[in-house]
Amino acid sequence: MQQHKTDDERFMRLALKEAHEALSRDEVPIGAVIVCQGRVIARGHNLTETLTDVTAHAEMQAITSAAAMLGGKYLTDCTIYVTVEPCLMCAGALGWSQVARVVYGAADPKRGYRTFTAAPFHKKTQVTGGVLEDECAKLMTDFFKNKR
Repeated sequence: MQQHKTDDERFMRLALKEAHEALSRDEVPIGAVIVCQGRVIARGHNLTETLTDVTAHAEMQAITSAAAMLGGKYLTDCTIYVTVEPCLMCAGALGWSQVARVVYGAADPKRGYRTFTAAPFHKKTQVTGGVLEDECAKLMTDFFKNKR
C-alpha cells in the first residue's frame, strides 16, 4: 500500500507539471498524465483557450494521446492522474476508454463528476481522490483569485 501511495504522489507531481504548463498559457491549471505498466505514455493540460475548444480538457488531451500511443481506444491497463476531479464530460470519456484507475488531486464541488453521478466510470475502474490535494487545490484557488 505504501508503494501505491509513493507512486501516486510521484505521478501526480508530473500531472502538476502539466498544470503549471497550462498556467503558463493562462489556461485553467489542470494537468493529467496516463501511466501504463509504470511508464508515462501520455500527458495533457487544459488547452480550451488556446484551441478555442470547450472539449480540450487535460484529460481529453491525455486520452487521445494514450490511445494513439497504444494503437487502440481502450486504456484497460492504464491509470490517469489528474490534478482536479474530472468533470462529467471527462469522466464519461474515461468510462468509455475503460481506464483501470482514476487518481485525482483536488475535488471539484461545482463541476466535478460527483456533483452529477457517483459512477460514470467502467464498473472495474478504481478511483482514488485527494492525492497531493492541497497543492492541487492551491493552484486552482490562486489562479481564480488572480482572475478576479
